[in-house]
Amino acid sequence: MQPRPGITPALARFVVDTRWEDIPERPRHEAKRALLNFFAVALAGCRTEPVELALKTLAEFSGGRQATVIGRSERIDALSAAFLNGAGANVFDYCDTHLPTVVHPTAPLAPALLALADLRRVSGPELLAAFVLGFEIECRVGLAVSPGHYPRGWHITSTCGVFGSAAGAARLLGLGADRTVWALGSAATQSGGLCECLGWPAKSVSVGNAARNGLLAALLADKGFSGPAEPIAGAQGFLAVMNEPPNWPALTDRLGETWEVTENSLKPYPAGFVIHPVLDCALDWRQQNPGAPVERVAIRGNPLLLQRTDRPNVATGRESQVSLQHAVAVALVLGKAGLEQFTDTCVNNPEVRAMRQKIEVASDPAISTIAAELDVWTTDGKKHSVSTQAARGSTANPLSDSDIERKLIDEARSWRADHDVRPLIDAVWTLDKSGDVSTLAGMTVPRHS
Repeated sequence: MQPRPGITPALARFVVDTRWEDIPERPRHEAKRALLNFFAVALAGCRTEPVELALKTLAEFSGGRQATVIGRSERIDALSAAFLNGAGANVFDYCDTHLPTVVHPTAPLAPALLALADLRRVSGPELLAAFVLGFEIECRVGLAVSPGHYPRGWHITSTCGVFGSAAGAARLLGLGADRTVWALGSAATQSGGLCECLGWPAKSVSVGNAARNGLLAALLADKGFSGPAEPIAGAQGFLAVMNEPPNWPALTDRLGETWEVTENSLKPYPAGFVIHPVLDCALDWRQQNPGAPVERVAIRGNPLLLQRTDRPNVATGRESQVSLQHAVAVALVLGKAGLEQFTDTCVNNPEVRAMRQKIEVASDPAISTIAAELDVWTTDGKKHSVSTQAARGSTANPLSDSDIERKLIDEARSWRADHDVRPLIDAVWTLDKSGDVSTLAGMTVPRHS
């Protein structure tokens, strides 16, 4: 690949020069929606085994109590808090999805910004601007390596998320363009994450690192820690090493005119987003045909559906979150697809296990990632067909603001019935009027926890 000097500096200048007033109302509002969703999924994940083990490990080496661990009374150093909150937000595959890239943008980005807000005074508009700009950078880098990057086996949330956390943190730190380039350089050399780890606690390491390493990259740059002039598009930079023909226009075309945060999708189910349209079909059919005995199921979806989620023989709840067979089975057997349906117990439910074996799958490139087709044969010999062109939660069929509020309320109460997150919800909706967001993350911690 021939280097293209000037790409990273152009992105850095965009991060530095864009004013809050330059960001339209819709991206601002989508940023608030993404943050509300982040708090919901981080609360859902904050007491899972991967987070417990990571907290126990990191606490042994942390001498600080600088920053909030979402939903928990423990405080820890800012870098470790960014790691834990990034890992916790993504552990259930319940976080947002930028559909054009399949990046989960907020899990690596928001934790870095919230950790900084615990260290220094940050206003609501400053937080939102840094969020929108970091989101833009990570998704544009993701677009430049798509569609081949993720199917090749790179966990794109991690590999590209680190650019978002570095850019957002650089913005909050007030770095100039040169030092923002340095931050992106330190981020680029720390980029990593493998899809082989999906379905295992190890997946959370790279997502947590994307948050932590991006924050570290910006903090280093703030102290004068320098880097190459073109870490993204250099001769041996990120794009060259990824060995994908870059989509060059995706990096800078219409920068500041279009906003990737408006392409964000929020999940109603704790599973890979490519499974969502299939889940919609299965749940809708079960609701319309309660108790109907199922003989056979045939699914048709985008090739990415099979590449990432064709896993009929899962053994754990973690694996089940990326198994289309399990998702459809719980929808047809139990009529539900919440967190309880993606646990070890549910994986080993005899009826669910038997249903998984009745499901066959096929790919069709003509079907988009948010669409699916489902045929169900019942034991009376009848064939029932159902399809969707736009999964719930996608930009074509979005969750409402009240849906996101309900998701946050439900996840907060799922393990602490008296946990009132209404003050947090109000604080997020009014961030553009806040002069100090240092208490925002702390609102996720239940009183007397």
